[in-house]
Amino acid sequence: MNNVLLINASPNGQVSHANQLALELVSSLQHQYPRLELVKRDLGAHPLSPLGMDYARALTSDTPFDSPELEASEVLIAELERSDMLLIATPMHNFTIPAALKLWIDYVLRIHRTFNSRPDGKVGLLSDRPVYVLVGSGGFHQGERARQPDFLTTYLRHVLNTLGLFNLHFSYLQGLVFGEEAVRATLEHARVRLALEPRFNKLVYA
Repeated sequence: MNNVLLINASPNGQVSHANQLALELVSSLQHQYPRLELVKRDLGAHPLSPLGMDYARALTSDTPFDSPELEASEVLIAELERSDMLLIATPMHNFTIPAALKLWIDYVLRIHRTFNSRPDGKVGLLSDRPVYVLVGSGGFHQGERARQPDFLTTYLRHVLNTLGLFNLHFSYLQGLVFGEEAVRATLEHARVRLALEPRFNKLVYA
């Protein structure tokens, strides 16, 4: 393993609990792969530009991949293509992904570039790799204490499958607004679960 891409979609930036847990996972990997390169894309600290008319037109015309209209998309897709593992740290906002992550998806999920459309559906063009999604939530949307729907998991799974990514692992950090003890408990539960993964059996706490 040479390269890990970390997408942090939290407006809380580096102090996001999901982001901090993702960095712990990277630390455990670096013990196994000392030359591992981490590429961080913080969508809160460095927001992507909104999609404009030029980009929309480029998607529906025979525009060369190296054209200025597609430059931002190409940069993001290249980061994804170079990665051996993708980590996504994201909050759940209003039952689904935040706008920052949706914008990243709209740049990387691109017809004729990362997927093709066929009569039987869309087919991803990227090679498969492990994807770990860490989802932070103030309330509960999984398990017996769930009190709200979860549209994030189904949507994000479908998006990643459309890219060609099927080796998906979701972890949920729930109840983050219920005090420090609740935060510690959900983080510990996630660490224990992730430590069972062969890739993270030497999980190092940050």
